[in-house]
Amino acid sequence: MSERLLRVEHLYQYFPAGGFGKKKKYVQAVDDVSFFINKGETLGLVGESGCGKTTTGRSLLRLYEPTKGRIIYDGKVLFDSGDVPVMDEDGRDVLENGATKTGAKTAVDMKPYRREMQIVFQDPYASLDPRMTVGDIVGEAIDIHKLAATKEERYNKIQRLLECVGLNSEHANRYPHEFSGGQRQRVGIARALAVDPKFIVCDEPISALDVSIQAQVVNMFEDLQSEMGLTYLFIAHDLSVVKHISSRIGVMYLGKLVELADSYELIFHSVHPYTQSLISAIPIADPKTARANKRIALKGDVPSPLNPPSGCRFRTRCPYATEQCAAETPKWREVSKGHYAACHRIGSM
Repeated sequence: MSERLLRVEHLYQYFPAGGFGKKKKYVQAVDDVSFFINKGETLGLVGESGCGKTTTGRSLLRLYEPTKGRIIYDGKVLFDSGDVPVMDEDGRDVLENGATKTGAKTAVDMKPYRREMQIVFQDPYASLDPRMTVGDIVGEAIDIHKLAATKEERYNKIQRLLECVGLNSEHANRYPHEFSGGQRQRVGIARALAVDPKFIVCDEPISALDVSIQAQVVNMFEDLQSEMGLTYLFIAHDLSVVKHISSRIGVMYLGKLVELADSYELIFHSVHPYTQSLISAIPIADPKTARANKRIALKGDVPSPLNPPSGCRFRTRCPYATEQCAAETPKWREVSKGHYAACHRIGSM
C-alpha cells in the first residue's frame, strides 16, 4: 500500500455573507469533503467554476482557515476542529453509529510546513509583485527560510531554479511585465520550487495560458515530479488535461466531492451523472467519433452556494432525480476498489 502524504477528513469551508443572528448567511464553498493523496502521485480535482476546487486547495494550505474538519500532512495534524469522525487509512469511519471524536481545536503554526507545502496560482501576472525583479521574487522565499548562507549561494540557487523551469539566467533581472503569460507562470513555478517542497497545490496553472503553451507546462510539471519526487493536487476544469497528468481524479459539484477514482476508471466507468456529463464534453479530434459521441447537456443553472438544494445538490439538474434525492443526502460509497461516489442510483445500477 502506498504511503499517505496528505489526508483530509470532513473538510468544511463556509464564508459569512451577511445577515445577523439566526438569519446569518454563509457561502457553503466546501461541504464535507474527504480524500487522501499518496506520496509521489498527482490527484486531479475537476468541476465547473464555483464548485469549490480552489477553496479546497487553499484550505489545505490554511491560506483559508477551515471552518471544520481535519487535515493530516505526513502524519502530523495541521488542523483539527475536534468534532469530526475518526477515520481509518481507507477513509472509513472506525467508530460505530457515526460516533464523533470530541476534543479541543488544533491549529498548528504553519511556518515550518510552508517549505514542504507550496502553491502555484492560477493567474501568473496577479500573483507576481510587479515592483520586484524575477530574481527577487524567486529569492524571497530563500531569504525568509534562510536557505542560502551567502549572496553567491543565493544567486546560484536562483539561476538553477530558472533554468529548471526553462528560463535563462539573464531573466533574473527582468520584471514580470516583460514576460509572456507562459514565462510568468514558469516564474511562479520556480518560486514554488525555491524552498524544495514535497507537496504543491497547482491551482488551475494552465487555464490562463495559450493552448500551445499548456502542453509545455503540463510536461514540465511531469518532469519536475519525476526528478524531485513531488506530490501534486492538480486543480483544473479541463478533464482532458487532468486525465493526462493525474493518477486519480476527484469530481466536485457545488462544494461536494461527488466521485473519486483512478483516472482510467473514472473516464471509462464513471457512475455519477455529473461526471458522465463532464466526460461527454471532452473535445474529440476525429469528426466521425465526435458525431457518434452523445453529448450529455445539463439543464438549468448551478444553484447558489448560499442556499444549496436539500438532499443531493445535483438533483436540480440531474435527469435521474427522484423524491429520495430531495429528501436524503447520498452517502459516500465504494463502487469498486478505489472507486467512490455519492449517488442514490449506485445501489440500483
